[in-house]
Amino acid sequence: MIKQILLLLVTFGAITVHAQNAKELLNEVSNKVKNYDNIVIGFKYSLNNPAENVSQETRGDVTLKGNKYVLNLMGTKQMYDGKKLHVIIPEDEEINISTQNEEDADSVTPSKMLTFYEEGYSYAMDIVQNVNGRKIQYVKLTPIDSKSDLKEILLGIDKQTLHIYKMIQKQHNGTNVTITVNSFKTDQPISKTLFVFDESKYANYYINRLD
Repeated sequence: MIKQILLLLVTFGAITVHAQNAKELLNEVSNKVKNYDNIVIGFKYSLNNPAENVSQETRGDVTLKGNKYVLNLMGTKQMYDGKKLHVIIPEDEEINISTQNEEDADSVTPSKMLTFYEEGYSYAMDIVQNVNGRKIQYVKLTPIDSKSDLKEILLGIDKQTLHIYKMIQKQHNGTNVTITVNSFKTDQPISKTLFVFDESKYANYYINRLD
């Protein structure tokens, strides 16, 4: 019995240290990201749900500054100025304008992509992968909210640069969303009007104000 208790205590201690290391690593990543004035990321986006026979893969890019962003993905542009989200769809000549809910814990928006894990998750170290000579440490994030649509998130972190290399979202319905970072540039010269929506540029577009 005593041996079993000692084994249990040792195991619990190992798990506790394991979790602390994951938290410390995420804190280092977060602190580094917050020191940049802006970040420009090129990435590959893939969505898979084998049960539904759904598979999509495309490339995109996003420019981040604070909670503002411009995202180009799947032929649309999303522009968030800190208050309003503008979704511009050239194919349909349509623009949807809405207020983005940044308090939604399940919503990993571009502005939260590098810091969303700070609240609402438990942490554990996962595998280490060697990607072209780079050591990628994965951290498994599990939502604390049992009602969350997310089953878990795997966050791959470059141990040398402390930049996020890959994010894998696994949902309870079998859908997996993977974002792989191809380029990560910081403190770039960007226009002061980059995040400002100019309605005059879209004179022929139908504007749908959702709130």
